[in-house]
Amino acid sequence: MKLAYWMYAGPAHIGTLRIASSFKNVHAIMHAPLGDDYFNVMRSMLERERDYTPVTASVVDRHVLARGSQEKVVNNIVRKDKEEHPDLIVLTPTCTSSILQEDLENFVERATLDAQADVMLADVNHYRVNELQASDRTLQQVVQFYLNKAKKQGTLPEGKTEKPSVNILGLTTLGFHNQHDCTELKRLMADLGIEVNEVIPEGASVHNLKNLTRAWFNLAPYREVGLMTAEYLQSEFGMPYVDITPMGVVETARCIRKIQQILNEQGADVDYEEFIEHQTLYVSQAAWFSRSIDCQNLTGKKVVVFGDNTHAAAMTKILAREMGVHVVWAGTYCKYDQNWFREQVSEYCDEVIISEDNGDIGDAIARVEPAAIFGTQMERHVGKRLNIPCGVIAAPIHIQNFPIGYKPFMGYEGTNQIADLVYNSFTLGMEDHLLEIFGGHDTKEAIHKGISADSDLNWNKEAKAELNKVPGFVRSKVKRNTEKFARDRGLDEITIEVMYAAKEAVGA
Repeated sequence: MKLAYWMYAGPAHIGTLRIASSFKNVHAIMHAPLGDDYFNVMRSMLERERDYTPVTASVVDRHVLARGSQEKVVNNIVRKDKEEHPDLIVLTPTCTSSILQEDLENFVERATLDAQADVMLADVNHYRVNELQASDRTLQQVVQFYLNKAKKQGTLPEGKTEKPSVNILGLTTLGFHNQHDCTELKRLMADLGIEVNEVIPEGASVHNLKNLTRAWFNLAPYREVGLMTAEYLQSEFGMPYVDITPMGVVETARCIRKIQQILNEQGADVDYEEFIEHQTLYVSQAAWFSRSIDCQNLTGKKVVVFGDNTHAAAMTKILAREMGVHVVWAGTYCKYDQNWFREQVSEYCDEVIISEDNGDIGDAIARVEPAAIFGTQMERHVGKRLNIPCGVIAAPIHIQNFPIGYKPFMGYEGTNQIADLVYNSFTLGMEDHLLEIFGGHDTKEAIHKGISADSDLNWNKEAKAELNKVPGFVRSKVKRNTEKFARDRGLDEITIEVMYAAKEAVGA
């Protein structure tokens, strides 16, 4: 654990709270000092939901520490039980309160005696795991809790649904375009003649978790959340699962073919090849776009990709395999699952970077100076500093990446959204160039900022004039290369002769 001013994945309790607040009528009690309770603000600001976030902080302060936490925690659980009448109350410490090493399992057992709701402790090691790992573990724990409960009560349904059906696992609050992906996946399943048995946790009731075993298979579209649940259901109930992310034309087809294989192994007789061909040719515009002159102009362009495992791997494959774009390096901050990521992307990029340090990623981007970036909100900020366009493809994200309109990244409609994102990211630089050619309203201001901002070197009048002649979409690159050339040689002023020397040095 280290102090960071900016993190790609938050602490473990954020992951637990994401799962708890995704279910319907589940309340979370956060055992934490003041300052750790920012989840409510973050969720209400980003998700723009009408209901208040069902999370209560049981605050740890010096008075509580003096007389022990149990009484206050138990009282808060019982109080929320009476006020909210939830089906389940989840107690979670934060990494700060975990330092106290209290027996929270005992607190839960004590609260269970007085509460009508089910009460459980999120059994997560807050020192060893991050937000994504904790959300994966918490979802699996909740599912296991209710399936074990149904077993004991003899209420676990027997047999499968009459028609082929699926559970979609891992869709949560604060997920990147999760609700849009959910809608698209439901449409895709309907087109394939597959009933959606349950979607968890987003919008699900814990009372319905006992029905999970009735589905023919499970779909875990995100590697970060839902995979542990899929593996648990397979080991305990023999349920097969699909963990191929249906992003892009090729991977969507591969996902559907895997579903076809699983269904036919269970006695169904389905053939989705005609559906795949029709969707690829006529519904998805990405296949047509990849052959168009617009996309051919992108061939060989250098880009970098960074994000969580699911989205960074999928985007790397789409750019390299479907659009002919040169991925200089692809990276992820999911260090705990880096072997899978390397296996997925190594053949589609020149270099693989695994890092949780946004400063290192910023340096890696500046080093290769790509034509575009596809990353998180942090890489978007890096792109703004370097004047490189960035398409956001993964969390952490800004409120603008929680669109009100329909923007899935999965399925065949998702291929269209991704094609738009890629194309628009590349063409942003050309917009500046056209403004200069035809006289844009903000041309002079843009040129002035391009010369003076964050530069410790003096550009003389002739050099400034020469730099202004460089097209806008490459001016920052020329400026940086020239200043690097000057610094390496101990020069404190850039003249037109220095510019020409720098140009010859890079072979341009």
